Amino acid sequence: MRFSGTFIGFCCAFLLFTCTAALPQQSHDELRAIEVARLNSLPGMTWTAGISERFRGKPLGHAKHLCGVKAESHQELLDLVAKGIVQTPSTVELAAISEPPDEFDSESHWPQCAAIIGDIRDQSDCGCCWAFGAASTASDRLCINSNGTIKAPLSAQDTCFCAEANGCNGGTLYTGWQYIQTAGLVTGGQYNSSEGLCSDYSLPHCHHHGPQGSDPFPAEGTTGCPKATTSPQCPTSCDKRSTRKFADDKYSFKGTVYMYNEEKAIRKAIMANGPVEAAFSVFADFENYVSGVYQHTSGISLGGHAIRIVGWGTENGTDYWKVANSWNPFWGEKGYFRIIRGDTKSMKGCGIEQQVTVSGPEAQWGKKSELQKVSPTLDTVLHAEETRETTAKNLTQYLCTGADALSWCMNDLSKCQKSTHLQGSCMKSKGGHSLKASCDTLGNVNFDIFATSTDCTGADTKIQQLADTCQQGQGGAYFVKLECN
Repeated sequence: MRFSGTFIGFCCAFLLFTCTAALPQQSHDELRAIEVARLNSLPGMTWTAGISERFRGKPLGHAKHLCGVKAESHQELLDLVAKGIVQTPSTVELAAISEPPDEFDSESHWPQCAAIIGDIRDQSDCGCCWAFGAASTASDRLCINSNGTIKAPLSAQDTCFCAEANGCNGGTLYTGWQYIQTAGLVTGGQYNSSEGLCSDYSLPHCHHHGPQGSDPFPAEGTTGCPKATTSPQCPTSCDKRSTRKFADDKYSFKGTVYMYNEEKAIRKAIMANGPVEAAFSVFADFENYVSGVYQHTSGISLGGHAIRIVGWGTENGTDYWKVANSWNPFWGEKGYFRIIRGDTKSMKGCGIEQQVTVSGPEAQWGKKSELQKVSPTLDTVLHAEETRETTAKNLTQYLCTGADALSWCMNDLSKCQKSTHLQGSCMKSKGGHSLKASCDTLGNVNFDIFATSTDCTGADTKIQQLADTCQQGQGGAYFVKLECN
C-alpha cells in the first residue's frame, strides 16, 4: 500500500504530539527546537517562530488549558440568530457604511480612546479569554460611543467570574455579551492596579507563549503564577482600595448583540463602531509565534481562544487582521499578533471570521443607571397583576431572585418564579399605572405603559425589550426573562 507524503507527515505530527508527554525534559526541549527550526524553514512562511523559555521542559501543545472558548460557542450563536435574539447585519445596514480602506487601526482612528484600545491585558493562567475579549471590546466601544468622555477599562473580573460560575474553565462568546447587556460591568484594571477602579483582576501576570525576551513575569504553573484550578468568587462589591460603589459603577449598552461572519462586514463593523470580539482555533504551532502574519501550518488543535480584532492591513501581498491578545504586552508583537485575513477555503486563518460577536451598530453605551431611564423598567412587568389565561398568545415571565439569580435565569428557570400573562390584555400595576404587552416576529416584547390610568386609557409610553434574554431589574436585586408562547 502506498501512502502520500502528506498522510505520512500528518501521522508523524500526530504521533509526535501524543507521545511527548512521557519524554524526559531534554527530549521535550529538543523536539520543540526541531519544530521551531522546521517552521522557520517552510517555503512561503509569513511569520517567525521562536523558542520559548515558558515551554522549556514542556511538551508541544502545553498551552491547551488557556483556550477557554467552549466548543458549543459557534453553534449557540447560530441558534440565537435563528431565534432572533442575536442579529446579523442586513444588506441595507452594510450598504450605509462606506467602503473600508486597505488599512485601518482603531487606536489611531480614535485617538481620544487610544489608551483604552491599546490596553493589553493578561488573563493569567486561567481560561478566561472569552471574558477578556468581551470586557476589552466593551471598554473600547464605551469610549468610542461616548466620544472619549468615558475612558475606563471595564472589569474582566466581573465578566469572567459572574457570567460563569467557573469562568477559568471557559465560556462562550455570547455568555460575556449577554452579561454585559443585562447586568453591566463595573470598572476594573489589571492585577494590582493603582487606578482606584472598582474590581481589578485578581489573578497575577504570567509569562505566556513565545520567547521570554524582557518579560518580567513568572511562567504559567510556577510559583507566582499558579494554575487557576478554582475560579475566584463573583465580586459583589468594589475592592477595598476603591472608593466606588458597585451598583453605581455598572456600565452597559442598550441594543442588540450582533454576529458577523463575513470579512468585509467585519471590517465595516470595526470602522463604524470600534473593535470586535472573535474566536479562533489554536493549533500547536501557534505556541511558537513571535512576529509576522500567522497562518496555520501544522499541529493538532488545542481548542478555541477569544481575542479582540482592532484593525487590518496587508504585508507582502498577504492580507491580515491585527489582533489584540490577552497574554500581556511582552508576548508576540507587543501583545498583538497578525493573522491571515479573508481565508475561507482552508484553516490557515483558523476560523477567526466565523463567530465575531459584539454590540450592534445602533447600541447606546453608558452608565447602566442612566440607560435604565430610557429602557424598559422591569418593575412594570414584575408588579403587574397576573393573568392566568392559557391561550396561544401568552407572555411568560420568570422572576429570579437571590445571590444566584443571574445563573438561574440563564441556566435553570425552574428555580425562578413563573407567571403567565395574556398578550394584549390590560394589566393593572400595584404602582398605580397599567400596561399592555405583545410580542412581535423579531423576538421583541413591546410595551404600552399608561402612567396615569389603571385601565390602559389615556397617553401611553412605548418601550421595547428583548424576549428570551435575562434582564436585570432596578437596583440589581433580581433578573427577569420573558418568553413569548
